[in-house]
Amino acid sequence: MAEPAKSSPLSELRIALPSLPMRLQEVGRFVAANDYDATTRSMRDLAAVAGADPAAFTRLAKAIGYSGWDELRAALTEARRPSQLAPFSGRAKGRRHGPNADVALITDKLEAEAAGLPRIPARPIAEAARALHHAKRIWITGYRSCRSVAELLNYELRLFRPEQVQLVGASGPDDLDMGAFRPGEAVIVIGFMPYTHASVRVAQAAYRAGAALIAIADSPSAPMAEGADHVLLFEAASSPGFFPSLTGAIAIAQSLAAVTFSLGGTAAKKRLENTEARLAAASTYVSEKG
Repeated sequence: MAEPAKSSPLSELRIALPSLPMRLQEVGRFVAANDYDATTRSMRDLAAVAGADPAAFTRLAKAIGYSGWDELRAALTEARRPSQLAPFSGRAKGRRHGPNADVALITDKLEAEAAGLPRIPARPIAEAARALHHAKRIWITGYRSCRSVAELLNYELRLFRPEQVQLVGASGPDDLDMGAFRPGEAVIVIGFMPYTHASVRVAQAAYRAGAALIAIADSPSAPMAEGADHVLLFEAASSPGFFPSLTGAIAIAQSLAAVTFSLGGTAAKKRLENTEARLAAASTYVSEKG
């Protein structure tokens, strides 16, 4: 007989709460409401925020059947991992049959991409762009396939704010940039399922530093979107094909750049003109034939 599936650590915690001493109930409710922080911050930091003795977290873990806080924290971390082990090959379908099967797949994909764009809400993007406009510095990160979206946004913003925009990890190890995050700055993290640990670490660093966190993600429950000041959602999974779609993420990135430039007014236009003049002087582009 197969063993029953093990319940999640949060479920175990919530079930046990009524039977715990009052002080452990308070700590347990704090952990249940802040499981993101529980997996990323030290026990001492958590205790300071919760107004509790650090040892209370160890007692809580033992009270619900774990050997200590480290084991409970590990279980909480594991529970947050995507359950999908084959995120790309699992999407793959068998090849369609018929003389126009390949054309039909392309048509379906293009239609799905086009249908997803109007469902992206404009107002949250405008609000995030205002945060970028006021930010002293803008940090951008996207890993693996999302790196291309991050680089596009970095390029567009640097056309008119060259000294204030930077890719995380562009000039050295990521952790050095994460240590440079400050209040008054903005950090943009781009990702979709399966989420990279690196993107989550950048989001955590931005949150701890008090920088404005902007997440461009496929779900409001994305781990790098937790605690974000702005969550900009795009549809990654609705398009057919073995790989999720980045069309919505690119559209959001370009919209952010457009609105941030517009908010910059005359100063942004002048910086853009200066950039264009420098590019022309360097003969960067092929001259148009008359």
